[in-house]
Parts: sequence; C-alpha cells; structure tokens
Amino acid sequence: MTIVMDKNEISAQPRVRVPQHVAVVMDGNGRWAKKRFLPRVAGHKKGVESVRAVIRAAAKAGVKNLTLFAFSSENWKRPSDEVQALMTLFMQALTNEVQELHKSRVRIRLVGDLSRFSPALQQKIQESHHLTENNDGLNLNICVNYGGRWEIVEACKKIVEKCIPSQEITEDLFAQNLQIPDSGDVDLFIRTSAESRISNFLLWQLAYSELYFTPVLWPDFNEEEFNKALDWFAERERRFGKTSEQISLKEAQ
Repeated sequence: MTIVMDKNEISAQPRVRVPQHVAVVMDGNGRWAKKRFLPRVAGHKKGVESVRAVIRAAAKAGVKNLTLFAFSSENWKRPSDEVQALMTLFMQALTNEVQELHKSRVRIRLVGDLSRFSPALQQKIQESHHLTENNDGLNLNICVNYGGRWEIVEACKKIVEKCIPSQEITEDLFAQNLQIPDSGDVDLFIRTSAESRISNFLLWQLAYSELYFTPVLWPDFNEEEFNKALDWFAERERRFGKTSEQISLKEAQ
C-alpha cells in the first residue's frame, strides 16, 4: 500500500513498534535549491544536514538498519558539473563524518559498483569500512552507483560462480548473495519530495515494505519528519498475505 502524507500531519498515537530496516530515497535537493534561486549543488550540501538528522533519529528510535540511496547508476547522466560536485561532497562527507559516526558505534557500508569512483574515493570508502566494521550500533548502508537490477544480476553471478545446483536455489539462498544480506528485508521505505516511485532501489528487499511518500523536500526532512514516518509505520497492519483475523489471533496468543 502507498500513501502520501500531508506535511503538517502528526500522528497522535504512541509508537507501538519500530521498523528494523528503513530505506530512504533522498529526493528533492535540486528542487529545494531551485526554489531559492541557488545552484543544485547547494541543495546537495544542505541535504547532508538531513542525513545527519535521520541517522541520529534512527539510532535514537532503535532502528537497526538504515539504507540511504545517495547516488544511482543512472545519476551519471546528470550534468557533469553536478556529478563532479557530488563526488567532491562524498569525499568531504567521508573525511568529516566517519570519525563521529565511529564514536557513536555506527557501522558504515557503501553499497554499489564502486569501481567507477576515483582511486582516492575508493580508498576513503575502504577506510570507513575497515574503521567501523566491528561497531555494534546502527548499520548505515549508503547506496552509491547502485541499482536494484544490478544487485539482482550480481547475486545471480555469485550463485553461478559457486556452481550451486538449480534445485538448491531458494529465496533464502538468493537473499544471502545480495550486497547487504544481514540487513534483511526493508520494513519501511521513505521517499521525499512527493515522488511516488521506488526508482530501481532495493527491488528484492522491498517486496513487503510499507511505502511512505512525503511532499517534504529532502533538505527540509529532519528528525521530526522521520519520526512522523515511524509513527505512521507503527499504525500499519502488516499481514504478509494473511487475513486481519489471523494477525489478531496470533497477537492475542
């Protein structure tokens, strides 16, 4: 089910459960900048503040896995100056933010085809992985040069390379060969800026996600807005193919 939330809507009900895996498409940086007659890169820079706020809010709420869509494989088609600015911003963020995240026990993983990035950026990525790999707090997955179809194809390649017989291939085995298998399925998917599509993001993991679309542009998406999404999720009845009566009976037991 999909829903578009009004910007000023606030749930009056207490949160009864928290999603263990939240995925976010951080959309609207360019439109935020355009509304203010600023270059698009200004929106991307402002969006970094929203990333900080959401990481903080997720950790505080007890979310275990947070996956952010930072740069898709299709984003290389954007104007070259914007792409270059984004690469610079990635490098700055890894340089400036990783130590603080490490202190907060956040485990950082950049997910995607990293081979297209500069050697310096690839080195920074590996350093952030190595520094935080044993942290036991929030798992922060940042998808860069990533596409959901690419991830599925890569999983197929891994299975073929392992020479696993077809009769032994199950959904669980397939999931184990995805890029971040330990993060599991996505419980709550969030997309900002009023766009209502998933844009080739985590296609396998979104199979039973609750889809939350908000008109708020990403640079304006703060801790309060993230908590609205969590409150909305807490009120959802997640049936996974069962009936409401079956779910009620199970909860009563």
